[in-house]
Amino acid sequence: MSRVDFEQLLEAGVHFGHLKSKWNPAMAPYIFMERNGIHIIDLYKTVAKIDEAAEAMKNLAKSGRKILFVATKKQAKQIVADMATSMNMPYVIERWPGGMLTNFPTIRKAVKKMSTIDKMATDGTFDNLSKREKLQITRQRAKLEKNLGSIADLNRLPAALFVVDVMKEHIAVREANRLGIPVFGMVDTNSDPSTIDFVIPANDDATKSVELILGALCKAVQEGIQEGKAERSNRDDSEERTETTPKRERKTRAKKSEEAAPAEEVKEEETQAEETSEEQ
Repeated sequence: MSRVDFEQLLEAGVHFGHLKSKWNPAMAPYIFMERNGIHIIDLYKTVAKIDEAAEAMKNLAKSGRKILFVATKKQAKQIVADMATSMNMPYVIERWPGGMLTNFPTIRKAVKKMSTIDKMATDGTFDNLSKREKLQITRQRAKLEKNLGSIADLNRLPAALFVVDVMKEHIAVREANRLGIPVFGMVDTNSDPSTIDFVIPANDDATKSVELILGALCKAVQEGIQEGKAERSNRDDSEERTETTPKRERKTRAKKSEEAAPAEEVKEEETQAEETSEEQ
């Protein structure tokens, strides 16, 4: 069963593309028709692509890897922030920091700087600074928090990127392509789908459209996280059973050998008694 149906997409306005004059010919396979100078997206293809992307994202989440959500456009910022936070996934909703993927160690240093400043505030270092220095450091901390706070827990490169507007986030897409990181993207009729691994043809300007599609994908990610946890706990249980079974077997064998020993002694004594009587 599909994660979203045709009617839901229609109500959310997912089918509305851009003006014909602004279209990208590479999006032709995903365009159903033109009406009043506006391209209409084929929602049946959108349904299929959402299911395909959801399954792939579910498998990534199941393996315990992180997916980075990127949306710096006004309509999608808060939706992405809320949904990514609910899944404990990293996200970028402010300006994309250039080199975030291709120069990841430098970004990690900037993130660590936040924790260093926090440590200064708690260990009393701040008390020895002048008022002006305190203000400068506090402003620096606030700026770092705004741009990088949402990726503070991202200790290594993400397994994949999810992008709301691939044209607006072209730098992020380019960096991911360069590193071979798969990209999931909502692609409108004015965008180039050739750089996106999992294309979701959809209206990326409407809040309802973004919310509906992201909600379906996030649900799949949540399922993957839960299944991954269940599999890991089952694996741990089976490993514990495997470790304890040989110990139990050894104890059982030892017990049997102890029980068998007296019986053997009795047999030996009986044999000796018989031999003695025969000699007599």
